[in-house]
Amino acid sequence: MILRYPELDNFLLAALREDIGDGDITSSACVSDESMSRGVFTVKEAGVLCGIEILERIYKLIDDRVYVSPFVLDGAHVKEDYIFAKIAGHTRSILTGERTALNILQHLSGIATRTAQAVQEVSGTNAIIKDTRKTTPGLRILEKYAVKCGGGENHRFGLYDGFLIKDNHVMAAGGVRNAVEHAKRYKKQVGLSNIPIEVETETLKQVHEALSAEADIIMLDNMSAELMAEAVSIIGGRAKTEASGNMGAQDLKKIAETGVDYISIGALTHSVKALDISLKFE
Repeated sequence: MILRYPELDNFLLAALREDIGDGDITSSACVSDESMSRGVFTVKEAGVLCGIEILERIYKLIDDRVYVSPFVLDGAHVKEDYIFAKIAGHTRSILTGERTALNILQHLSGIATRTAQAVQEVSGTNAIIKDTRKTTPGLRILEKYAVKCGGGENHRFGLYDGFLIKDNHVMAAGGVRNAVEHAKRYKKQVGLSNIPIEVETETLKQVHEALSAEADIIMLDNMSAELMAEAVSIIGGRAKTEASGNMGAQDLKKIAETGVDYISIGALTHSVKALDISLKFE
């Protein structure tokens, strides 16, 4: 449940303040304070919905006399022109929350939809689709939640919950082996024994070095599918493998068939198309 995150209300209130400011002057001018309305939320194209709980929460923060009645839960696969929720209450309140609610719904549903497409593309293989840290600042909780709703898995959430030795770490440490050894010592010193060490590699030489250093996960970054398959063969199950590097533009089925365990795709969150959703009064 996304609402378990205590910071969610703070984010939603900030988003509402950004839009409402000192007040919705158009609704105040055109709609009487006593006006009541009913409306429906419709998805205008097939996709996966995400953000329904947030939709309900937004209106509770604005006016707890507005009632949202959803027909499905987050993660639902819906067809074009499907009505997934009704809303009823004070007209001004409904209009005031409309844009903030739709912005979040459309963005998160776009992420969930693209993730579901990626998951479908690798069906029949053992590859798991994952996101990255390439998220919109301030929206990581919600965007990673949307990936889960689309059937993907979350990579590390931040710098604090996963070791990922990247090219600049390797350069600074003086090589792959040195970087992994440093991480192992640090991991032991601070009691992070349950967190695996992942290292980014770009060549087969680095793959051999990562294997020799006994890294837990070896990222195969910006490799061709052919080179990736060779790397997976070399690794031979002695470490988990992850394909990365512009994966959003790749043939995911071909990548998955190399035998990698994970495919991480930054495009799931950083360049996704919003799902078309509307609110119309009845």
